Amino acid sequence: MPVVRTNGVSLAYEEYGTGEPVVMVTGTGAPGRVWRAHQVPALTAAGYRVITFDNRGIPPNDHPGQCFTLDDMATDLAGLIAHVSPGPCHVVGFSLGSVVVQELLVARPGLVGRAVLMASIGRADTLVRAMAEAEIDLCDSGAALPPRYAAYVQALQYLSGDTLGDPERLQGWLDVFEMTASAGLAAARGQLGLQVIPDRRAAYRNIRCPCLVIGFGDDRIVRPNLSREVAECIPGAAYTEISGCGHFGYLEKPDAVNSAITGFLAGRGR
Repeated sequence: MPVVRTNGVSLAYEEYGTGEPVVMVTGTGAPGRVWRAHQVPALTAAGYRVITFDNRGIPPNDHPGQCFTLDDMATDLAGLIAHVSPGPCHVVGFSLGSVVVQELLVARPGLVGRAVLMASIGRADTLVRAMAEAEIDLCDSGAALPPRYAAYVQALQYLSGDTLGDPERLQGWLDVFEMTASAGLAAARGQLGLQVIPDRRAAYRNIRCPCLVIGFGDDRIVRPNLSREVAECIPGAAYTEISGCGHFGYLEKPDAVNSAITGFLAGRGR
């Protein structure tokens, strides 16, 4: 796995395919490999060169041993883009990754051609703040939830009612959540709370990059009205809402999500 040294940290990344570059930015605590199952195959088949990476604080990347900020993560992303692409590239973000992309679009607009922002926010409301504070408390307590209980909680948080009502699909998700529960929140500690942002909607009105914002109809982590607000404040941004999926919509409804992404990057829409 290649590594780029930027902004004082080393970031591990991987590349797939050839063509116009598309950089994928994950959400809180997630490694870059989460894109491999569905988005990497769809984008490479559409003729793109896909770059995935692990954000700072996620092993095997450097952890500075101190707090870092959203601006740090946006600067990391800028350094990676400059390393992998001689010119502007497309960027796809999810959740915290979308907020990082939005901050990059404000600070370094010339680095991005088109941006897709999934499950994003322009402000932290009461529920987003409460969730972040609760996760920080749990992480700092040192307590470890039993894997089966952690899996059950994650299913309720991240999946749609359709999946929760389908015994076979639900069991598959519960198995995955239980297997990954041991990683816990510790690896993501530096990222916890970074989505608790002030109201950035005024700043996002200065974004001129063509943007597609995708909301997920059953998302309990980032309710779709918050994502719709982002689209409403970015001039000319398109918004689409995909029904029947929760916060992990890009994994629950990958065909619909991939169709929206590839269509937008190809210029269908703004």
